[in-house]
Amino acid sequence: MPQQFDVVVIGGGPGGYAAALHGALAGLKIAVVEKDKVGGTCLHRGCIPAKEFLETASVYRTVIGAGEFGITATTNGERPALDFETSQARKQKVVNQLWKGLQGLMKKRGITTFSGIGTLGAGRMVIIDDGTELAGDHVILASGSVPRTIPGFDVDGSIVMTSDEVLTLDRLPESAAVIGGGAIGCEFASMLADLGTKVTILEALPKLLPGCDTDVVDVVARSFKKRGIGVNTGVAVHGHKPNEGGSGTTVLFGDGEELAVEAVVISVGRRPLSSNLGLEGTAVEVDERGFVKVDEYMRTGEPGVFAVGDLVATPALAHVGFAEGVLVIDQILGDDVVPVDYAKVPWCIYCHPEVAFAGYSEQAARDAGFEVVTKKDPYGGNGRALIIGDAEGLVKVIAEKGPDGRAGRILGVHMVGPWVTEQLGQGYLSVNWEATVADVAHFIQPHPTLSETFGETVLALTGRGLHVG
Repeated sequence: MPQQFDVVVIGGGPGGYAAALHGALAGLKIAVVEKDKVGGTCLHRGCIPAKEFLETASVYRTVIGAGEFGITATTNGERPALDFETSQARKQKVVNQLWKGLQGLMKKRGITTFSGIGTLGAGRMVIIDDGTELAGDHVILASGSVPRTIPGFDVDGSIVMTSDEVLTLDRLPESAAVIGGGAIGCEFASMLADLGTKVTILEALPKLLPGCDTDVVDVVARSFKKRGIGVNTGVAVHGHKPNEGGSGTTVLFGDGEELAVEAVVISVGRRPLSSNLGLEGTAVEVDERGFVKVDEYMRTGEPGVFAVGDLVATPALAHVGFAEGVLVIDQILGDDVVPVDYAKVPWCIYCHPEVAFAGYSEQAARDAGFEVVTKKDPYGGNGRALIIGDAEGLVKVIAEKGPDGRAGRILGVHMVGPWVTEQLGQGYLSVNWEATVADVAHFIQPHPTLSETFGETVLALTGRGLHVG
């Protein structure tokens, strides 16, 4: 006989484990089927390990620049030594600590975890590849995603790599082509370049970081150029020619151009992992790109079956998966729920300089039919930024123009610069509460802080800026 649960979750990544933890806390009997380790891509092959290496790059930049603060950290102008194996070990220590903590929390809340690949059949029956059968009053599909690849670049883990392979390296290549200039590509390019790899980005679209505000992208592009990162936009890649002996390759791109590198990093996004879900005898539909079709409440075509996270065509962000998992459980509990507003979710990109935003970019707001008023202010006038020696960047606020021509409702907040991923909170709240610039201008900003640049920018939009024009 199958084991019976209130909710069976297929996949233990952010969307899946968030649903499980939230439901178990409310007293639901929960099962999670996970083929690898709970925590998913985010914890083991994505957010956490990638940001650990980016922090290694940040520490390395700090040591190199210590002389500006009167601290002698290098001699004879030599670069400080980098032991990447130590950084790799530290990364794994952080990952393991979080993983064990998550496992412990799930056990404490009475969640039953099954190891294996789960498939969904008729009647909300989940069958694990070892033959175990689970019956759920409700089922949540949360099987996640895997890195996308491109034709002509077979991943071998040594010359051609995806994010999965980069995050397990014990040494860094001397040179690398990063194919893809989106968030993942820019993060890897920034990290590799800061740690001594000669990096060239190849992006098919006309600019880096598609979807980001142009003023923000310009700051990132200038920083990359200054740090020696080659950027080729608007170019297609056509394949590569590995060197004899298996060391390095030559990438073919653009109009007959070639680039000799030791490694190629494929950073062209991720695809949903829906192919092993079964779904025979159910009304769950999958689109031509592999995404499970859902409505705004994450409901599939099969009654009682939901899908969340990277498996659905919503922003591939761990915190979006968290929100979707909670939304599903609240429905199961009979609570009043509000669908996720994907146009206003927070985005964070951890390259150097960091990027963070919520809401419309200026161009997107205009395309949506808004008349807008914008203001952007650099971190170069921020006291804390100058103190820490990192004043590259700006804050840009996009507001709706009122009938009197003055700035009204805040439509978007875009930041690029030092620790902006930690500063976005008040901008995100302003956008989601549909606050006006006058509303936000009343709040006192602590001084000296990096975050006061946001307050100054909003204040300037009211016509009463203090330190900015």
